[in-house]
Amino acid sequence: MPGSDALVTMIVPGRDIAAYAPAAIDSLRAQDEQRWRAVLIDDGSHDDTGAVFADAAASDPRFEVLHHDEARGLGAARNIGLSRLDTPFVGFLDADDELTPGALSAWLHTLEESGSDFVAGAYVRSRAVDGAYRVGRVQPWVAQATAPRRLGVTLAEHPDASANIVAWSKLSRASVWDDLRFPENVAYEDQIVAQRMYTEARTFDVIPDVVVRWRVRAEGTSITQGKDRLPVLRDYLAALRGGVRVLRGAGQDAAVAARLSLIVAMDLPPLRRIAAEHPDPAYSAALDEFETAMRALPEYADVNPDPELAAALAW
Repeated sequence: MPGSDALVTMIVPGRDIAAYAPAAIDSLRAQDEQRWRAVLIDDGSHDDTGAVFADAAASDPRFEVLHHDEARGLGAARNIGLSRLDTPFVGFLDADDELTPGALSAWLHTLEESGSDFVAGAYVRSRAVDGAYRVGRVQPWVAQATAPRRLGVTLAEHPDASANIVAWSKLSRASVWDDLRFPENVAYEDQIVAQRMYTEARTFDVIPDVVVRWRVRAEGTSITQGKDRLPVLRDYLAALRGGVRVLRGAGQDAAVAARLSLIVAMDLPPLRRIAAEHPDPAYSAALDEFETAMRALPEYADVNPDPELAAALAW
């Protein structure tokens, strides 16, 4: 494999994102920390994603390209990338998003200082406005999870960290993934993995540095923009429930209450709005069953949702 002096392997999966992949690739090349290699995984694309990835590898030996003839899903693509891991550290970047220029150095310097298992940074959303993608501010729940800077903490000490569930906000030591992989054949594969990372870590770090610009596609084609579809809703609710189950199994009562508070304030209101107009009664039934199950948990008594969080979804 190329990049024998690399410190970080970045796993970059993508499917039908040829329009956005060049920006993701350029964001890697623009890092002020250049000791990285990247595994670009074309997950069965029907557009020019594979060609974009191949061009990157042809011009820079730090890129390795894997092609899937048929889509296997984001979880499987990431797992295949993990099988190529040969560096001390590993991170993830979806190929329609972008790293900020100082992301790798911020992550690495933090872990070198702390010795923790992984570090989680802040992120912002990039949305289409008047034909161009514009970057928003750090959202309140992200700030609660990542600010102020904390080194060498546990989830018991910082339960609000459980809100930061996206894989691409984190850099980990390779050993974290010895016995950890992403669920496959489901959407929202990050949630259970993230909560396992928090509960199984010796210690972790959080930093307020913005490390990723998360693209909300104008055409609404990403998985996370399809919650009006019943199968996607079911995967979403299963992921939320699975994450809470991991926290409860680890005895992290404060983190369970924090996670439930965020779900009540931020996740449920837009789903209820969809359910009110959805033609399939099974959609409302699935949502009702989920809410009933969450209210039955003893930690629900400590739920304290912040009404400002739901309003923050506007940007």
